[in-house]
Amino acid sequence: QVQLVESGGGSVQAGGSLRLSCAASEDTYTYSGACMAWFRQAAGKEREGVAAIDNYGTTRYADSVKGRFIVSKDNTNNTLYLQMKSLKPEDTALYYCAFRPFDGLVGYTMVPPQSYFGAWGQGTQVTVSS
Repeated sequence: QVQLVESGGGSVQAGGSLRLSCAASEDTYTYSGACMAWFRQAAGKEREGVAAIDNYGTTRYADSVKGRFIVSKDNTNNTLYLQMKSLKPEDTALYYCAFRPFDGLVGYTMVPPQSYFGAWGQGTQVTVSS
């Protein structure tokens, strides 16, 4: 099973930027239909999908982050990224990356639900102060 390790979280002021990274333990590009995603969970709230990307280059974003966050993959180093700008206090959460080895984002017009993904990282905390 693919192991995932997130990094890059921290504390920033509103309007600031952060880039999260998620290192995979193996080459996810070898799974032709692989899909990876970022989820987040704020204190007292349910985990929600933030952004997703598959090996076909298709991306999906939550409405709340469109225009501010960009998801990307570097297949040379097996790393998923989430570039976040114009951060808001409501972006404060524990951010997780997730992986699914097949099906990509076929049929999804938004980030798939948690149940779509089988491998998860431990999370990295993002705190945005006003």
